[in-house]
Amino acid sequence: MSGHSKWSKIKHAKTATDAKRSEIFSKMAKLISIAAKKGEDPSMNASLRLAIEKAKSFNMPKDKIENAIKKDKSAQLEEVTYEAYGPNGTPLIIEAITDNKNRTVSEIKHILSRYNGKLAETGSVKYLFSKQEGEWKPNYTTEPDENLKNQLLKLFEALDDHDDINDIYSNVNL
Repeated sequence: MSGHSKWSKIKHAKTATDAKRSEIFSKMAKLISIAAKKGEDPSMNASLRLAIEKAKSFNMPKDKIENAIKKDKSAQLEEVTYEAYGPNGTPLIIEAITDNKNRTVSEIKHILSRYNGKLAETGSVKYLFSKQEGEWKPNYTTEPDENLKNQLLKLFEALDDHDDINDIYSNVNL
């Protein structure tokens, strides 16, 4: 009987787990390298210290954290914040770290259009949020119906699968 090997099941599960960890580690490395541009000493650079703590919470190895801090600064990574409306006009703030803003914005537009969303003008969504401790907190929250909740979860999953997207904020309780 082919396909019933225990080793085969373990191999496929390990491959899926490793791919997910790799994606998380690359996002954390980008965060750390952005924060390290302001200074490589975590005791003097609060954003670097927070990025390292976040990476450690995902069990990122120490050598990978050190490599991200010492990463070549010639790569022009930059933080970008996009404002968007999701399904049913749900306000979204999307934070990304990218080396090519044009590519990232077109890919985000594509993902949003597939899930009934659209990119918004600068300032059209941010007034609904306030930035506290480095994160966007909604000024008010809403309770979605089951259909909207499913649409938003699919949109968030598609956005989260994109390598450049770091965080997604919404005022909807999921």
